[in-house]
Amino acid sequence: MSAATTRSRTPDRLCAEAVDLARAAAEEAAAPGVVGEHVGLVSEGDRVVTHFFECKELGYRGWRWAATVARASRAKIVTLDEVVLLPGPDALLAPEWVPWSERLRPGDMGPGDLLPTDAEDLRLEPGFSGEEEPPPNAPVSQDMADLVEAEDAEVTEGPPASLPMAPTRGSIAAVAEELGMRRARVLSRYGLHVAADRWEESYGPKTQMAQAAPASCVSCGFLVSLGGSLGQAFGVCANEFSPADGRVVSLAYGCGGHSEAAVMPKPPVPPPPVIDETRVDPFPLRPSRDSGSVPELAADEDTAELGHS
Repeated sequence: MSAATTRSRTPDRLCAEAVDLARAAAEEAAAPGVVGEHVGLVSEGDRVVTHFFECKELGYRGWRWAATVARASRAKIVTLDEVVLLPGPDALLAPEWVPWSERLRPGDMGPGDLLPTDAEDLRLEPGFSGEEEPPPNAPVSQDMADLVEAEDAEVTEGPPASLPMAPTRGSIAAVAEELGMRRARVLSRYGLHVAADRWEESYGPKTQMAQAAPASCVSCGFLVSLGGSLGQAFGVCANEFSPADGRVVSLAYGCGGHSEAAVMPKPPVPPPPVIDETRVDPFPLRPSRDSGSVPELAADEDTAELGHS
């Protein structure tokens, strides 16, 4: 390394002594009264020194005013290079900037907001564009035309072989449209898995509601089936009293609003009363004559009545 490119880490004496020049420059750049005490200096190179002053500006805790001074070789006069406000080791800093696509959270969109989708979004893949459509003379198109001709003879005039292309009803584009694939982009396999994981986390079998449910949604009459591959594991809840009403729920989810959970039990049959006050029990005033020792008692009563007569 040549001597011209050698950097000395020892502060230049004249530049290190130019504290007043650095302070005057910092006070001129800052608002009045916000430049504090001199808190140090650092050598930036040969005859270049940066002086640091405490910043008393509200909201800038730990920041420092940095005034860089320098002098030319063999010169005795120190001049000012620049004045900036820099954060110190313990400065209060704003959070690191995050792109909007990473800051966005579910529920952030409002009326009128537009959310552009990245062209390379892994959740999407190209739909059916028609480029894979077979030519009119391909066997697949011919078979489709024959099928349409057999189903509805009034659709076309003449044999299918004379048609310039397969009829719309029998084309691959029609099948793709029926399956929901004739769009610019459709959900990719990754997008399906991400959606399934998100839905199952919110309304899946591991939630507290599902753990306490009497049965799962797969046997509930309020479940609305989904089409496509997601319909094998999810559906939509249509019970207005359920916490998942209008939500996509896992077939293994469940809640207390299950259609078969609220069967009213039969009312219990009370035991017979000890004293039945709903009927009258016969209680004769005179005992029966043909019961044990009662006749003697009745004879004595008759004798007594004759004695008084």
